This record gives sequence, structure tokens and C-alpha cells, in this order.
Amino acid sequence: MRTIDTIQIGDTASFTKTVTETDVVLYAGITGDLNPAHTNEVAASKTMFGGRIAHGMLGAGFISAVLGMYLPGPGTIYMGQELKFTKPVHIGDTVTATATVVERIVEKNRLVLETVVTNQNGEVVITGKATVMPPKA
Repeated sequence: MRTIDTIQIGDTASFTKTVTETDVVLYAGITGDLNPAHTNEVAASKTMFGGRIAHGMLGAGFISAVLGMYLPGPGTIYMGQELKFTKPVHIGDTVTATATVVERIVEKNRLVLETVVTNQNGEVVITGKATVMPPKA
């Protein structure tokens, strides 16, 4: 657990995961998002992506893993997130979510972090900014 007093602008943390068929199926079931782009290969093969892709919010969820587990870590309250989806994430892609502290608002116990998710080719698939409340000591 890291408090605002131990976190500086420029601090960074990452989480890497390979997106599996199981991840996509479970996410679809949990959220109810059964969009054929994610769940139906025949239909998805006719899209501009040429096949099934992972849910955008599944990829964005890896940002939550960084914030909740690494920076600031357990006890963090996720307050807001801006997202831009720039490329699809395909089943089998290995993605890395990275969060970097860009602003400290000490008097309110808030941090703003730049968030970026890249694939195994180094291509940016999601960008954004998160606002969090780190745990208190």
C-alpha cells in the first residue's frame, strides 16, 4: 500500500496479460455484452477487424489492475477514467497496461495518472487518464 506521501510525479507501474478465449467469454457472461464482434466468429469475420476482438472495457480493466494492485495499490479508490480506444485487442494478444502519475493533489488526497495499454507489438490500443484516491496511512 502506497499513500500520497510516498508517491511522486513520474512514478509508474504496469500489468501484463495475454487475452484468452476464456477471458472474452467470461467477460461477455459477466457483463451481458454478447455483441457478435466478441462472441460470434462467423459474424465477426465480416467486420473490418476480420474476426473476433476482445471487449474494449476488458482491455481497460487491466488499468484497474495496475491502480488497485500496484500504483497506488490495495485500498485505492478509483474515482474516474477517460478512455480512447485506438486499436482492437485480439484474442491471443498480450497487452500491457501502464499508469504514470502526472498530478498530485495532496490537499484532496487525489492522484491523476496517464493510462496507456499497448499490445505485444508496442502499438497503443487504449489511452486515457485516471483519477484515484490512494489509501490513507
